[in-house]
Amino acid sequence: MHIEYLIIGQGISGTWLSYYLQKANKSFLVIDDNNQNAASRVAAGIINPVTGRRIVKTWMIDELLKHLLPAYKKLGEEIGINAISQKNVIDFHPTPQMKIAFDERLKEDNSFLKKPANARPNGSSGRENIFSQYFNYDFGFGEVNPCFLVNLQEILPAWRKKLLSANQLQEENFEIKELRRMEKGIQYKSINAEKIIFCDGAASSINPFFKNLPFSLNKGEALIIESSEIPSTHIFKKGMMLAPLGDNLFWIGSNYLWNFSDDNPTDQFRLQTESLLKGWLKVPFKILDHKAAVRPANVERRPFVGYHPVYKNIGILNGMGTKGCSLTPYFAKQLTQHLINERPLHQEADVFRFQKILSRH
Repeated sequence: MHIEYLIIGQGISGTWLSYYLQKANKSFLVIDDNNQNAASRVAAGIINPVTGRRIVKTWMIDELLKHLLPAYKKLGEEIGINAISQKNVIDFHPTPQMKIAFDERLKEDNSFLKKPANARPNGSSGRENIFSQYFNYDFGFGEVNPCFLVNLQEILPAWRKKLLSANQLQEENFEIKELRRMEKGIQYKSINAEKIIFCDGAASSINPFFKNLPFSLNKGEALIIESSEIPSTHIFKKGMMLAPLGDNLFWIGSNYLWNFSDDNPTDQFRLQTESLLKGWLKVPFKILDHKAAVRPANVERRPFVGYHPVYKNIGILNGMGTKGCSLTPYFAKQLTQHLINERPLHQEADVFRFQKILSRH
């Protein structure tokens, strides 16, 4: 088999890269083992335009939003699903200090922060707000608007089905020891390709070509709960995020474990999260599932995009961390244009910025 591009991984990065290469009528094959513990398959798909304790705008968010909303809508139309929906975050302040931080930030920049008129603590005088019958909270709440929820639970399998029907996906574990660099292109088993692009998340941290990149892997966990009484109109936050998945199902997470020995769920997370839910929710719920995954985060919190500075037929689209749903459509399209038309990549994302460390053997 001879193709132009071999893509390793069909998480959010491999999905978007293959989507744009297909749009450009390029020949490609995706190799993916359908690991259900992959980060893209465990994530909720939340796009939140603010971050951190200071509630500042996330990197490039204004530009990203202009691109990703029409991109998800178009992808959804092609695979017959609702790919993205606006679900603003109701941020219940867990402490007086966090309320003050939100209010101060709101005075500085209200482009994404709102303070609903009826955002009073439970039990305060005046008209109760619409969330007081579902949640316990003591210090009021703010709203982050707009936020979005990407339907990863349907996007990834639907796009996979489309790739399989077009013979553009091979379900197997990629074995890097079988990869050969040729004078023009690469060879993998019986596949000859002009380029190979690694979109394989945490696996790239041990890839001999990219292991020197400053990956900072962390493990995240989430519970899937069922409740017929929690509203599905918003994403709710009180220390953790509670996001609606449809059919009375909700995702709650996540944590950041920097020291871990495997990607399995932990009893500690389940117990802590169940305790949080019992104190936060006024309505009954049932835990249905517990998931965990290792995120391909990195020290700089900027993506890894582009060709290896030494091996020009080997590329990467990775390092999205917790921002995969917002960053990937933009940078997958930019990488596609770079691959085909040699258009420049964003300097802060171009993996060429690590030329020195990637040149070491």
